[in-house]
Amino acid sequence: MKNKVIEQYEADENMMIQIYVQWCANHGIDPIELYEKAYSNQASNEILIELKENTEKHALDIDTEAVMYVLQLFGNDDLAFEVSKVANTFK
Repeated sequence: MKNKVIEQYEADENMMIQIYVQWCANHGIDPIELYEKAYSNQASNEILIELKENTEKHALDIDTEAVMYVLQLFGNDDLAFEVSKVANTFK
């Protein structure tokens, strides 16, 4: 049971990263650069790098509020804040 919970969390976390990377691709933003603004002390995120290389622009439309919600749901408040700052420049 414990392994199943861990596997589900990891799958959900990967989905959160995919949503973030897709949003960035759709807006011409480097997801790694924005991630590093939020988390400058963290090592590189291999999943983030892999998804950046394999994500096509506009393959899926991601709403800004949705990406911010998902990021905050996983405790990525600093990254959600950076997304919010970038999104404010769209207006």
